[in-house]
This record gives sequence, C-alpha cells and structure tokens, in this order.
Amino acid sequence: MAESMRGLHRTCRCAHLTESMIGQEVTMMGWVQKSRNKGGLIFTDLRDRSGILQILFEEKDCGQEVFEKAARLRSEFVIAVSGIVQSRGKDINAELSTGSIELSARELRILSESEVPPFPIEDGIRTKEELRLKYRYLDLRRPELQKRIMTRARISFLIRRFLTENGFLEIETPTLIKSTPEGARDFLVPSRLHHGSFYALPQSPQLLKQLLMVSGMDRYFQLARCYRDEDLRADRQPEFTQVDMELSFADVEDVLELNERLLQFIFREVCGVELTLPLRRMRWIDAMNDYGSDKPDLRFGMKLMDLTELLRDCGFSVFSDCVREGGIIKGLKLPGGAGMPRKKIDAYTDFVKECGAKGLAYLSLMEDGSCKSSFAKFLREGEKERICEAMRAKAGDLLFLVSDRDRRVVWNSLGALRLSLGRDFSLIDEKAWSFLWVTEFPMFEYSEELGRFQAMHHPFTMPMEEDLPLLDTDPGAVRAKAYDIVLNGTELGGGSVRIHQAEVQERMLEKLGFTRERAMEQFGFLMQAFRYGVPPHAGLAYGLDRLAMWMVGSDTIRDVIAFPKGKDGSDAMMEAPAPVFEEQQLLDLGIVVSDREEAEKD
Repeated sequence: MAESMRGLHRTCRCAHLTESMIGQEVTMMGWVQKSRNKGGLIFTDLRDRSGILQILFEEKDCGQEVFEKAARLRSEFVIAVSGIVQSRGKDINAELSTGSIELSARELRILSESEVPPFPIEDGIRTKEELRLKYRYLDLRRPELQKRIMTRARISFLIRRFLTENGFLEIETPTLIKSTPEGARDFLVPSRLHHGSFYALPQSPQLLKQLLMVSGMDRYFQLARCYRDEDLRADRQPEFTQVDMELSFADVEDVLELNERLLQFIFREVCGVELTLPLRRMRWIDAMNDYGSDKPDLRFGMKLMDLTELLRDCGFSVFSDCVREGGIIKGLKLPGGAGMPRKKIDAYTDFVKECGAKGLAYLSLMEDGSCKSSFAKFLREGEKERICEAMRAKAGDLLFLVSDRDRRVVWNSLGALRLSLGRDFSLIDEKAWSFLWVTEFPMFEYSEELGRFQAMHHPFTMPMEEDLPLLDTDPGAVRAKAYDIVLNGTELGGGSVRIHQAEVQERMLEKLGFTRERAMEQFGFLMQAFRYGVPPHAGLAYGLDRLAMWMVGSDTIRDVIAFPKGKDGSDAMMEAPAPVFEEQQLLDLGIVVSDREEAEKD
C-alpha cells in the first residue's frame, strides 16, 4: 500500500550529496534503480534526475519493520528514505559522483509501487524505438535521455539570456493564424464560430514578426512552436521549435555578427568549445559547384571538379553531347580508392541514379599503372591523361564523373556521393565543429511542374540591390540577401533581409505568379501595414531541436524532444491522431469524414 510523504521534506537530489555532509541526517526521494538483498544487508540504488545514491539498510540501524519493508523494494518503486550520510570507506564506486558515500537508512516510506517495466530503465538498451515511444514516460527516466533533455533546457535558458541582454524582447505570437503559402502543407484547424473557415497552425511566425518590426518593437525573439505537415526523417518532426528573431534597422552583417556571438556563447557554456570568429562564409554558387550541396559538410575535403570545358569535344559522346546541349560534367576523386570492387562501384551507381543521375562513369588508376574504366576506351589519345591531370589524380585513386543537362542533377548526385564516400571510408573528422555561413542564395528557382519561378526562401526576402534590375529581364540570376547557418553538413537555421518597400514587395509577388487580387487576399494585412512606415529589417530562425541534437551528440532530434512523434508522424503513447468519437463535434464544425478509398474511386 502506498504511503504518504507527509512530514518529510527532501533535503536535496541524490547526486548533490557530498563528503562534506557525512554525519548529517538527510531525507532523499526518488526511484529504485535496483535493490540487492545480501541477507543481513540490503543495498538499494536510489535514482533521480541528478544521478544515483546507494542506500544501505542494516537491521541493527533501521529496525526490523524498515528492514522488512526494504526487502520488498523492486525496480521503479518510488520511495522516501531518511538516514545518516556515511563514508563507504575503501568500497568506492568510481562510476558514480556519489561513489564515496552512502545513506545509512533509518526510515523508509514506499510512496508508489511499480509493475515490471516493459524494458530496463538504463542506458544502452536495445529496445526498439517504437516500444520506447509508446512508454515514453519510462524512456525519459533513463539517465542518458534525461541528461539530453536537461541540456536542451540549458540551451534554451542561455539563448533567452543572451538575446535579452542584447536588447531583444521575448514576444509570443498566435498559433491560430491564416493559411498562407510557405512551401509545406499547413495543419488546418476548422472554426466552429466561422462555419466553413479554417485557421492554420503556423509553419513559422514570419509575417507576424515582420509586423512586430512595423510595430516599432525593434528587436524580437521567441522560442516559437511551428508546424509543418510533411514527411519525417531523423532531423524533422511535424511540430518543432524555432529560435526565432527579427531586428529592425539591420542588414546582413548585423544579423551574422550577432548570431556568431550567440553561437560562441552557448557552445562555450554548454560544450566547452571555443568558436573562432568570424565563422567561415561561402556563396551559394560556390557551395554547389564545389560540394554539390547548399549545406556542405566541411569536416573533410573531396571537392567536386568541373570538367565541362575539358570534355566539350571529347571522344565519349555521352559527355560531348551533354555539353553541346548546355549541360555540365563534374568529377569526384576518392584518394586510394582504385581497388574498389566492381560490385561496390555498381552499388554507388545505383545510389546516384536514385538522386536523378543517369549513370556514374568511373576511372580506376591502379597501382601497377593499368587502368579500369567504364568509358576510357571511348576517349581519344591523351584525353584520359588530361582528365587525370585536371583532377590531380595519381596511381591508386578512383575518379567518378557525372554529366547531365540539368546542373542540379550533377550537384545533387555527386554531392550525395561525396557524403556517402566520406562516411563509408571514415574521412569525416567526427570530433570537429565545422560552422559555415552560406550566403547569396538565388532569389528564385524555376519549377518545371508549375511552369514558373518560385521563391527559394520565401516571398518576403530582399533581393540584392544591384540585382533589382534583373527582376524583369533575368529573374533566375537575381541573388537574395539570404543566409543559412550550417554545422557539419546540417542546416541549423536560415534567414534573410526582408523587403520593406511596398513597391518591391508587389513586384516580387507578381514575379511569383500572384495577381494583385490574390496577393491582397493572401497577404493583404502585411501590404496594408507597409503603407504606414516600415523600418528596414532582417531576421533568422534556428531549429532548436537540430541545434540541441548536435550539442548533446545525438543523431536524431527525437532524443531532445520530450514527447516526439514516430517516423510516421503518430504518437504511440497517446495513440494520436485518432478518430473523433463524439459525432456532434464534427457536426458543429460542418465536417463529414468520407472513406478515402471510395473518395479516390470517385
């Protein structure tokens, strides 16, 4: 039977006991990690979020009643125990911060009993993630996971402290807003009071924080909850948290300088890492040309090499025809990779095909001077040697080449291959912290599906002033005042200078295919606000979950979110999403749920 803690007050958490408290009487509370009955002695490990403390039950000290009660203890019982702190003598447990002391029990109360958990509450378990997510409240008891959640809490605190000390106001924005096109699908919320109308959950507070700048708030930030109805992966969830900020009277340099100091501060405080400022910068076009990615992992080399002009008139028609049709050819060198088996090369070929490439040409320069290649026999005399010279290849190296009329296919396929090779051949320095600002993104990207340009970031990004004349003549060449912060090949966040002139904003929306009427329908409240004096402003948003994931050394954001969704977007613990069982709720909202299969047939 569970007992009350009435009259007892916890002295401190388990790991906060020290040798200086030897001889003191204390009261500790927590969960039983394990209990070992040695006959006349019972050793119980008591656990809370701070760590573990050993409790000693000895009948001569605690009495028969307490000793018999201690014999009933099992893993995950919740207990309160009072006693005297004493030294463990030579029996020190070096793995515990409290390994030199223990609590000699005098009183014990069992506050709550526990059934046998579905998996051990300890680190290093091999339990499937699906089961751990179903019992997430148990999974969260594991020390490793608790430490990660506590570290995330510290990161949030330090961000709030830094931004507040730098003149920012923390302001909350609504989570029931108007649906506006921002790239991903919105989560929609039907309105009972406005029949047939819907709120949307915000994908970001973008328009609202711009309105706060119009309001004269000068500097805003928020740890904002955001929602996107999109497919999931290791670093993506349908609901997530952004460190969102906006600054008035600011340009690119102001935002980058401030955020470099923010990153330096939190990495010093949390990870003990001293970042050297300024952080490295790279233009978007250079990142794509050199690494095939707008978030390149710079912890290893292997740049892509352009071979377009070299192979324009070569004997291999696949290459020469591609160049004549306006395409490009790029190569990637794997030092010492010439001995790679053909089966493995074929596997990499299949891999780049999944990225859109039509194939993967290769050239193996064997140590004995021979050559194995999928295309060398088609080359004219001297062309193979010129490829090797251009790629600075030597005996033992393996060269991969991809060509395509669409440069994005070449970038994407070789960029993905570079990362795969880096992982497979242990070329990545796992201990490095490689930060990078990627700047000067294209303003637009052309959608073949839509037959028009789309905003690469969002419609409120400011073009570079010198490129404004190109909006009408060559929109694909317009660069944006946009920037992403990248860490070890992961985009931590991004932002831009915003458009603050109404006429530029109208031109931008027109270029994106918005009629004046549709623009007013979607963004009328913002365009109306721009009539009343708008300061130049800029901002940036980090994915707090991704940032915390890297800082705690995990490979999934689910480890730094208390109650994450599973891979299919469902919540196994709460069994959500779920049908609404009160039909009146749906009737009040004017919603009729149809059978999906029947609807698709119709």
